[in-house]
Amino acid sequence: MKNIDLESERLIFKRVSAEHATPTYVNWINDAEVNTYLETRGNYTLELLKSYIKDQNNKETYFWAIHLKASKKHIGNIKIDPINLESKTGDYGILIGDKTNWGKGYAKEATLRILEYSFKNIKLLKVKLGVIEDNVNAFKLYKNIGFKIEEVKKDHGVYNNKLSNSIRMSLHVKDFKQ
Repeated sequence: MKNIDLESERLIFKRVSAEHATPTYVNWINDAEVNTYLETRGNYTLELLKSYIKDQNNKETYFWAIHLKASKKHIGNIKIDPINLESKTGDYGILIGDKTNWGKGYAKEATLRILEYSFKNIKLLKVKLGVIEDNVNAFKLYKNIGFKIEEVKKDHGVYNNKLSNSIRMSLHVKDFKQ
């Protein structure tokens, strides 16, 4: 796998590396508002983050840091991992950790660019994701992009202090419209 740097209109995508292991990134992961719907819910340290990034790089995953073009500021991460080369499928995940950049369309822009790369360059036929039903903004974004519901896992876990459903969604290359 070759994780290359990419660009979109307002964003730069750089392979996540040791340079991204910062107290700011740790603070994102440990921020209750940021991690409300993530499997990772805090208690992270800089050492744990460095180890995680090293593991991801050793696996050669498609894992990018999202930077603003204008300022070069790191605002989040996006990845396609794991990838099943036999079935030509991959799992998608995104984190916009910098709350000052929420609501500006960066998640959609990043998602569309990485989906385009996944379908055209990695040659995936389908990208899958999981989203907690109560994460209304993310669910709406994925539906608007064209992801379809494949499965609802009832009472998947406690998120935002309540038992919540997890929704598995997918997007086929033939249905991807940019």
